[in-house]
Amino acid sequence: MRICSLLPSATEIICELGLSESLVGVSDECRWPAAVVGKPVVTAARIDPSKLSSLEIDEAVRDSLRDGRSLYTVDAELIDELDPDVIVTQDICAVCAVSSGELASACPVGAEVVSLDPRTFGDVADSIRLLARRLGVEQRGEEIAIHMSRTADEVRSGARGLAALRVFFAEWLEPPFCAGHWLPEMIAMAGGIDVLGRAGEPSYATKWETVFALQPELIVVGPCGFGAEDAAARADGIGWPCPAVAVDGDGYYSRPGPRLAEGVQQLGHLFHPDVFEDSGLPAISLGAGTRRTVRIGA
Repeated sequence: MRICSLLPSATEIICELGLSESLVGVSDECRWPAAVVGKPVVTAARIDPSKLSSLEIDEAVRDSLRDGRSLYTVDAELIDELDPDVIVTQDICAVCAVSSGELASACPVGAEVVSLDPRTFGDVADSIRLLARRLGVEQRGEEIAIHMSRTADEVRSGARGLAALRVFFAEWLEPPFCAGHWLPEMIAMAGGIDVLGRAGEPSYATKWETVFALQPELIVVGPCGFGAEDAAARADGIGWPCPAVAVDGDGYYSRPGPRLAEGVQQLGHLFHPDVFEDSGLPAISLGAGTRRTVRIGA
């Protein structure tokens, strides 16, 4: 089977399924795991986020969406040359990757298009099962989905009875976007309360004044598409009224794949450090402050 993945999370899932050798084409943003680097690139973003500020990226995205222009280029000739049996993409977010609709003129005759569109943590696990079933490795997909769910459930059980921490998770910085889709659930699993995000719903823009007025006890900075170091650099200059920490939003929070469970583990430690061990994921402190975990009824 020959597979083109236009979605970083799908590429990650495909490799976890043991099918990395079947990947014949990927998007420019597919860089995990390392084995996919160097594979033919069939789609790429029209803007280079590394050269723009958070506000400039937001403005470029809004301009493109308003004008009906895609944020991505698709190399139809290369896709045709690679002759994939399956093309994997998404329709949940016009910013994250090429949508299935954009493939109308680039999809080889006979290729199956699989769209992964999870909105909740459970949906992510189900999307792993769906892709595994379509690719003929259903049992392996079930194993990955179960492990992901059990890992998150262990954190949920450990957080039961703890005083919930008020949290704001920044999926973008300028303007700030609250957590969306599966992220509010992850925060709840880890023993937190998301002060603005709504489980299963898209993230949305707000203002730092609004966020600060809600008096979060911790702000987690994990802008979509960036690692912890880039997140910390982009957050420089924001005056935090409470403890704040930068994390790898791209790898463990905004990407709907198996590593979300590791994100839940990290949140558990960030929220309740005297209950949950540090999992070792990247985290950079941005503001001073200490917290004490209290177990209700203790």
